[in-house]
Amino acid sequence: MKVRVLGILSLLMVIIVVTVSSVILTSASRELTQELQINRVAALNRFAQLASDAAEDNNTTQLQREMDRYSELYGEGILIRLQQETLHSGGLSEDHSEVQDALNRASLNLSDTTLNPIRAFGTGNDFISRSFGTASQVLGEVVLEVDLDAARQKLRERWLVVVLAAVALGVLLLVAASRITGWVLRPVHRLSKAVHELEATGKTGHLPEAGPPELRELSRSFTAMADTVTESMESQRRLIADTSHQLRNPVGALRLRIDLLQLALRSAHEKEAAAGVVAELERVEDMLDGVLKLATAEHRAFEGSARAENTPEQQRLAVIDPYPILQGEVERATPAAHRAGSELTLESPASEDQIVCDPDDLAHMVGELLANAIKYAPGARITVASKPTQGGTAVVISDDGPGLPAEQLAASTTRFWRAPQHSKIPGNGLGMTIVERLAEANGARLVLEAREPHGLTARLEFAKPEDDTHA
Repeated sequence: MKVRVLGILSLLMVIIVVTVSSVILTSASRELTQELQINRVAALNRFAQLASDAAEDNNTTQLQREMDRYSELYGEGILIRLQQETLHSGGLSEDHSEVQDALNRASLNLSDTTLNPIRAFGTGNDFISRSFGTASQVLGEVVLEVDLDAARQKLRERWLVVVLAAVALGVLLLVAASRITGWVLRPVHRLSKAVHELEATGKTGHLPEAGPPELRELSRSFTAMADTVTESMESQRRLIADTSHQLRNPVGALRLRIDLLQLALRSAHEKEAAAGVVAELERVEDMLDGVLKLATAEHRAFEGSARAENTPEQQRLAVIDPYPILQGEVERATPAAHRAGSELTLESPASEDQIVCDPDDLAHMVGELLANAIKYAPGARITVASKPTQGGTAVVISDDGPGLPAEQLAASTTRFWRAPQHSKIPGNGLGMTIVERLAEANGARLVLEAREPHGLTARLEFAKPEDDTHA
């Protein structure tokens, strides 16, 4: 935005500076032209008077002497045509077409004493002329050559001064525009960054009150709004976590009462009804466990958004070798895999890859992904591996089960979402959501994709550890 604003301001400044410079240079040209014209017209009138006197006295000696002295001093030619003869000085001749035109106009008693405007980079000289004599008779004509080189040099010097001043003014205006633009846009950039941060993490830092008064007020309003939104989101998380936790006590008491009730039941019908109640109770317990895990994962992701700061949450992260954790989770999940008829394999790493992650979070994520693979792909071959990628390391859990269609893969991390074909399999639809939130909390991302020819691959992609990351 700053570049676009500066581009527009620069264009306006160039137009203003060029316009002002053009006015100044045009005025300078007019001033030099008028000054030179006044001086040369005075000289022309003087020679016209001398020529008139010489014509009356019939003696041109003094006139020729004055003409030669003038031409020697100013380097300009003079031509005076009398009735008896024509006088020359400075090499000016009637053969010159412009001189001939000037003589013709003067013979008609038409004075031509106006100089053309001086051009800084023009060439050639100009001519002025007039007649002399009585009111009823023209006795002769005077043509004066006007050398414009000196005036052009003065005008070029003024051009140089004006151009340097225009460049200096342009640079000064550009620096001032840059500072003013930065002063105005800096709060806007901070606000834009804070909006994206609030959208991504649910919280943002305090915006400094800077810039114009309107933007200061906007920064104050946004900070107040962001604090309210952050507090509201945190309150919702606490409410969900606290409610889930508090419900575990009455649910536990209810299970105890149902267990005691089952001891008093005698008929098969009563025992079948009680088994249904127990199944629903187990479903509620599973749901509460999932909600608690999700609340914990979202809290971790929320705190992990402040990773740039040296917070206790940041101190939980460590540079670790993922293989021992993968090995532990595979051993823990092997009995369940055998019961489901699945084959669970841990691939040895080709190199000692390291990742930045909280060890407990990695174990939780891998455990959830393995549990999903065992539950929804019974009898499949499940492989677990850590593989180097272009930007770091990926923990990969894949199976050759039925997998999911592309549209279901996109929705699989949505809260409480379950595939229609899995509706009869026990579950709460929170496992993938929990894994995704924990991955975000550790600076990683969860990628789900189909495996060829069939199956599902889940990748936890971790960036390459920084050199200054500490355990």
